[in-house]
Amino acid sequence: MNINVDLHSHSVVSDGVLAPAELAARAHANGVQLWALTDHDELSGVAEARQAAVSLGMSHVSGVEVSVTWGRQTIHVLGLGVDEADPGLNAGLAEIRAGRIVRAKEMADRLEAMGVPDSYDGAMKFAGNPLLISRTHFARFLVEQGYCKNMQVVFDKYLGENKPANVKVHWSTLEQAVGWIVGAGGRAAIAHPGRYNYSAMQFDALFDEFKELGGTAIEVITGSHTPAQYVQYADVARRYGFLASCGSDFHSPAEARLDLGELPSLPSDLTPVWHDWI
Repeated sequence: MNINVDLHSHSVVSDGVLAPAELAARAHANGVQLWALTDHDELSGVAEARQAAVSLGMSHVSGVEVSVTWGRQTIHVLGLGVDEADPGLNAGLAEIRAGRIVRAKEMADRLEAMGVPDSYDGAMKFAGNPLLISRTHFARFLVEQGYCKNMQVVFDKYLGENKPANVKVHWSTLEQAVGWIVGAGGRAAIAHPGRYNYSAMQFDALFDEFKELGGTAIEVITGSHTPAQYVQYADVARRYGFLASCGSDFHSPAEARLDLGELPSLPSDLTPVWHDWI
């Protein structure tokens, strides 16, 4: 059955700009039939998201995007279909969130040394949840103040991997993240693998370890991938026997490469991560 699915989006609870109910309304208006809110390391928006989706007649999946350190880089693992009240998952996410304030203050110090004052307070203005202040909030401040013309330039100049204001932080391990998700009754999916700067050998090691730990899915179609990467990661799903997921990774109408509901369909030979949820 070919339906419009979007299982990756962010609200103001993490680094998006819309409230969960507003995000649900946008997804529904754009034709989405099965939707998930997947805020970074935070589940507090799920109840509002579910209520709004149900009221609109749209199917809903509870979700979260977990920050992971693997191979000296930050990667993200989606937890889909999780029980948002699960104690183990919530305790693990609370540990991750605790490190964000320290990281943000160090980023602000580095930016000030580069001639950008008051970035911590400026970023906080964009953070709907102060405990989840992130690089995205700093990027919005830098664009607002005219230091960069858009978000991509901010990451290319200041905040991307190995850039001068990007502060390394140790998030959860892959084993922890997958364990929390599976323990909460969910399915773990590697989010937007095309964004990670690994060699082919490192990717093989990542996918092998993820599968051994109980990870079952990979994001194939996403707003963070190019069409060529749709093909590349469909092949990965086939090779490893992963379920396939898709999601816009929507944060803001002004920043989206793809809006909610605009994703192309998965290749018909892949098994969707939602295959037994509808």
